[in-house]
Amino acid sequence: MVKTLLDPVNKMLAHEDFGRLLLRLAVGGLMFFHGFHKLMDGIDGIAGMLVAKGLPGFIAYGVLVGEVLAPVLIVIGVFTRPAALVLAFTMVVAWLMVGVGKTGALDPTGAWAIESLVYFFIGGLAVAFLGAGRYSLIPSLK
Repeated sequence: MVKTLLDPVNKMLAHEDFGRLLLRLAVGGLMFFHGFHKLMDGIDGIAGMLVAKGLPGFIAYGVLVGEVLAPVLIVIGVFTRPAALVLAFTMVVAWLMVGVGKTGALDPTGAWAIESLVYFFIGGLAVAFLGAGRYSLIPSLK
C-alpha cells in the first residue's frame, strides 16, 4: 500500500537535474551575498584577522575568489565542481579563522554556532560530487 502511494510521488519528483539546479542556487546564491558584502565594504576586517594570526593580509583577497567568483560559477554551472571545492575550502579557512572556538557552542537562538559554515561546506561538497547537471550555462564546462 505504501509503495502504491509513493510511486506516483517518486515519479513526479524524479528530476535530478532540477534538484542539482536548486542546490546550486541555494549554495552558490546564498554564499554570493556574503561575498557581495565583502566586495562592497572591503576586506580590511579579514586582512586584519589574518595579520593578527601572523599571516600576510593580502591573503584576504582569496575570500573574493571563494565567496564571489566560486558562487557565481556554481550558480551558472560553469567549472562547477572545482568552484564548489573552492567554496568548501573557503569554509574550512573561515572555520579556522573564526569558528574553531565555537565548534561545540550554540548561538543565542539554540542553533549550532557554526551552522552556516557547515551548511556551506557540506553544500559545496555535495555540488562538487553531483556536478552541475543539465541546467548550466555552458553544458560542456559543467
